[in-house]
Amino acid sequence: MQRITIADIAREAGVSTGAVSYALNGRPGVSRATRDRILAIAEELGWEPSPAARSLTGASTQTIGLVLARHPSTLGVESFYMQFIAGIESELAPRSFALLLQVVPDIEAELRTYRRWRAARRVDGVVVVDPRHDDPRVALLGEPDALPAVVVGDPALAGGLTNVWTDDAAAVRESVRYLYSAGHRRIARVSGLPELGHTFIRDVAFAEEMTRVGLEGEIAGTDYTTGSGASATRRLLTSHEPPSAIVFDNDVMALAAMGVAAELGLRVPDDLSIIAWDDSPLCQATFPALSALSHDVTGFGAHVARRLFERIAGERGGSHLDSTPTLRPRGTTRARLV
Repeated sequence: MQRITIADIAREAGVSTGAVSYALNGRPGVSRATRDRILAIAEELGWEPSPAARSLTGASTQTIGLVLARHPSTLGVESFYMQFIAGIESELAPRSFALLLQVVPDIEAELRTYRRWRAARRVDGVVVVDPRHDDPRVALLGEPDALPAVVVGDPALAGGLTNVWTDDAAAVRESVRYLYSAGHRRIARVSGLPELGHTFIRDVAFAEEMTRVGLEGEIAGTDYTTGSGASATRRLLTSHEPPSAIVFDNDVMALAAMGVAAELGLRVPDDLSIIAWDDSPLCQATFPALSALSHDVTGFGAHVARRLFERIAGERGGSHLDSTPTLRPRGTTRARLV
C-alpha cells in the first residue's frame, strides 16, 4: 500500500504542503478552520508520520509527556485523571500525537524522568500536575532549553511557566456561603494531601470564608483514598461537636462518608449535608445524588493540551483561567434550622 504523504493531503485540501506541515505539527501559520479541515482530511486518508524522517530532520517526536507522582492505586479510584487524560487525548488524536504516561513514586523520580526525556528527545513537551510551593519541577522546567511545559495549577504555583487553572478558592468560598445560608453552623472540610499547592489554597479559602461568616471550621487532611476519607469522617462525626455539613476534596471520599454516616445512624441530608469535589458520574449514580463542585474536567484537559501545543510551537506563555467550579446542589444537602 502506498504511503500517504503531506503532498497528498495538500492536494486534497487545496492548500500548500507548508500549510499542511503547520497544521499537522500544531504550529501557527494557518487558521483554526483550515487546520481542522487538514487534520480531518489527514485522518480520512489514513496519514501517519514517518519516524525515520522525523529522526533525520530533528523534527517533532509527536509525543507529549505526563508524569504522575502518585501511588498507582489512587489512579484506579479517582475519576479525575481519567477524564483529564481523555481531554488531552481529544486534542492529540487529530494531530497524530501520542501521550507518554509514566507513574513514579515521588518528585525526585519525576525530575529524573524529565531529564531523561530531554536528553533523549523523547517528548516535545510535558504537562505538569499537582504543583507545590517552591516546586523543583517548576525550577527545572524554567531553565534555558528545558522541555516546553504547561503547569496545571494556580498562577502562584507556576513560577512564571505557562499555566492553566481553575479558581478553587472561589469554589470553596461558594460552598461555605451556600451551607451557611442553609443554616449550617458547624461545617468541616476533608482535604487532600497537605503538600499539594491546591490543598493549601483550598484550606486557606475555607478558613477565611468561615471566619468571614463568624464561624470556626475544622479541616481534616487525608490522602484522597476512601479509607482515609472514611476515617476522617468518623472522627469528625464522633467528636464532641460534630459538624452538620462536610465538604470533601473528591468524590470517592464523599461516597465513603455516606457509608460512615449510615453506620452511625445519621441520615443524609437530614442529619448531615455532604458536598463533593469533581462532579464525576459517581456523584449522580449514588442515592441520594451527591451535591458537588462541578467543572468540565475533560474540557480542562483539552485546554491544557492546546496551550502546550502553543508552547511547543514557540508561542509565548501565560496564565489561563479555565473555569471556576460551580456548586450543583443535589440530594446530599438540605437547609437546617439554626
